[in-house]
Amino acid sequence: MSEPSFEVPLTDKPTEERLDSWKEIAAYLSRDVTTVQRWEKREGMPVHRHLHDKRGSVYALGSELDSWMLGRKATNGEDDPSAGAVREPDDAPAHSRATVLTRRFALVAVTLVLLVLGVGTWLQSKEFFWRNPIASASFRTLTDFDRVQGAAAISRDGQFVAFLSGRDGQTDVWVTQVGSGQFHNLTHGSVRELSNSSIRTLGFSPDGSLVTFWMRPPGESAESIGTWSVPTLGGEVKLYLDEVAEFDWSRDGSRLAYHTSTLGDPLFVSDGNRRANDRALFSAAGGVHCHFPTWSPDGKYIYFVMGVPTDKSDIWRIPTTGGSPERITSQATRILYPVLLDRHTLLYLATDSDGDGPWLYSMDVTRRIPHRLNYGIEKYASLAATPDGRRLVATLALPKTSLLRLTLSDSSKQVPEPVPMSIPASNGFYPRLGPGYLLYVSSAGANESIWKLAGGSGTQLWRGDDAHLLGSPAISTDGNEVAFSVQQKGKSILYAMKADGTGLRIISDALDLRGAPAWTPDGQAITIAANDHGTPHLYRLSVDGKSATPLVREYSSDPAWAEDGSFVVYSGADVGTQFTVKAAAGDGGEHPLPPLVLTRGGRHIAVLSEGRGLVYLKGEIQHKDLWLLDLETGVEHQLTNLGSDFNASGFDISRDGHEVVIERTEESSQIVLLDLAGN
Repeated sequence: MSEPSFEVPLTDKPTEERLDSWKEIAAYLSRDVTTVQRWEKREGMPVHRHLHDKRGSVYALGSELDSWMLGRKATNGEDDPSAGAVREPDDAPAHSRATVLTRRFALVAVTLVLLVLGVGTWLQSKEFFWRNPIASASFRTLTDFDRVQGAAAISRDGQFVAFLSGRDGQTDVWVTQVGSGQFHNLTHGSVRELSNSSIRTLGFSPDGSLVTFWMRPPGESAESIGTWSVPTLGGEVKLYLDEVAEFDWSRDGSRLAYHTSTLGDPLFVSDGNRRANDRALFSAAGGVHCHFPTWSPDGKYIYFVMGVPTDKSDIWRIPTTGGSPERITSQATRILYPVLLDRHTLLYLATDSDGDGPWLYSMDVTRRIPHRLNYGIEKYASLAATPDGRRLVATLALPKTSLLRLTLSDSSKQVPEPVPMSIPASNGFYPRLGPGYLLYVSSAGANESIWKLAGGSGTQLWRGDDAHLLGSPAISTDGNEVAFSVQQKGKSILYAMKADGTGLRIISDALDLRGAPAWTPDGQAITIAANDHGTPHLYRLSVDGKSATPLVREYSSDPAWAEDGSFVVYSGADVGTQFTVKAAAGDGGEHPLPPLVLTRGGRHIAVLSEGRGLVYLKGEIQHKDLWLLDLETGVEHQLTNLGSDFNASGFDISRDGHEVVIERTEESSQIVLLDLAGN
């Protein structure tokens, strides 16, 4: 049997209209030649070939083509999708050319619409249309004197600004009326321990008649923290909210959000008064803090900062009706002072991924892309806003650190005044004493470096670009090795090197490190805290970097070893502004220690030779002295009597307890007003 063929003898051809070329067939079907040839080859369109003629000699019958096209449309439901994109033959009928042009126009129009929508969506996802909310703000400096400490707050009408200052000697609450150039001390030395950089310490009552402030009475426990008030125009200090660490009023002044200082910083919402039976809206896990409660403008959410002080936190929000917290930022750095200009625009302070700052950031809470707003050397210490978002008040900070030395004597009861040290770098902090030398850290812009001072001359041992040390460098017992932890390019790294700066090597870059390291007395391992599911624990890392073994299972950081390796002391979780000092045996087991509770900002503990005592900073957040705890008797002794304006932020002491180096921080801040009314 032969294959079927569409070849028909000339004598049998029908008398109806015949199309004698590919061009005529294409014109009849309003298609181009390529399309009809493809249909004939792939879909069996009825095309006949003349017998004995060359291969290109074809013809088709109109009736057959009509029948085939009707069948094809019934099968496919529509014409070939390429129909709208064909080239119309020159001799095609006018109506067919118009149809093709219409289809072309429709296709181009749809393509353009889709392109515009796609580009618009992409630009919005990248926040191409985002604008700096303070780009056109006017700046005014409100203070022009020294010893401004910040924590600035602004009244709801934007007319009064309160701040902390040591202008009269002791830290007090001050107030000024915007534009008056006059400043009034409201507390006159009657209140102690006003400073706490981890929370919003100052505020105003909704009607602006009172300035409110955080306070912990001297010598009281963390649970004794409360919010007090004083009339804006001056008057008697009175209790405002008992046992409330921070609060914020809703925009209409009818509801109050607040948290206490008990474990987890439980967050409450009430109708304007704190009641003993208020039910907590949210409470964090132990060791995690929730600070800076802030109402959303529409009253639907409470925004707050949650994390582990002081360098791992983010902004979250929770519905005022209850529910689970929702994460807003994902920076995992030190975040402070969130304010909302409107229900979309969030401003806040945050350090960068390497720990430098804090800088001023903005974010649209819908798209949640952070934008850093300042790129100069100025750092921010506080931020507040009026409820309508038209005025901001901020503290610009340029703190200065320096090192001082003093010698303690066993026989003399008189403590000499600390003497400033001359160092090659412009600033110095994180001091550590080694045998015959001193190590310290210095900063220049976004870069930090480790220096060695020996024999009156200084040598730079290490410098990191865009690097931030997580704590003081650690010196091995024999003084030959140095270990230090760094946050750099978003990663935490533990380094070790020789005491002369040679032999730099990485011990670990796989852990989320916290705080300063400490050498084990045998020099075979380094102890440091690392985050495990958000909680820091002490780990023992071998010097070859091959092993990392958990040492303490509970919340623990900032280790210090006894020189015989029998025990290690460490700091526990913060509760309010305080933390407990604990100890573990060399194998991680329990080790007894007299009760010791210290204030935030003094985590470094030094263990004297033969384990006879611990030396530490004790006092208020902004003013501490050196103390000694006798481990045999459990009795504490004050070693220094530094002035009330002396902020000792760090120290180190020789193993024999005689040579001391103190790190002093001096604040140099200014209060600035940002007027956004023209935005």
